[in-house]
Amino acid sequence: MPAPFAAALLPLALLAPAASPVSVVEADFDPATAFVPPAAISHATDLVPYGSHARVVVDRSAAGRTVLTLSVTGLAPGHEFPAHLHTGRCGADPAASGPHYQDAVDPVRPSTDPAYANDRNELRLTLRTDERGDGTAGASVDWQPRPGEARSLVLHAGTPAGPHAAGDRAACVNLPE
Repeated sequence: MPAPFAAALLPLALLAPAASPVSVVEADFDPATAFVPPAAISHATDLVPYGSHARVVVDRSAAGRTVLTLSVTGLAPGHEFPAHLHTGRCGADPAASGPHYQDAVDPVRPSTDPAYANDRNELRLTLRTDERGDGTAGASVDWQPRPGEARSLVLHAGTPAGPHAAGDRAACVNLPE
């Protein structure tokens, strides 16, 4: 290849690849205090033991639509976990993941107005684990999150178990930005 032609192609090679419309996060749940910040954090080890596993697939390949699939292994058996997109990253403080991500943002926080806090404006799913603690759940919405604003998927405690209230944050998985 002639040198001038190769030099002309170099800027193209340096361009960042286009973001894939499908992102996949595979992670084991760890303590927030791990030496390397974990991709998945458990805040309730009786429900989400350290070492249990999550796989989150976010598909934005259809124009104006988002499909999210969550698969887990090793969680509390026979349990129901409501899960939602959240605006913040996972952290040692469960509240670090921020409020639920909303397509149309409620100006009042916390958001309790049914015009905003609903399954059309928030991506919500309910994960039910089997007798081994494994499960898969999915949800879709007719919108795509604004870039960089849906930063995590939070599993809430669901049906009260042990010391947890239904809305407590049991675990969190960071999503690609």
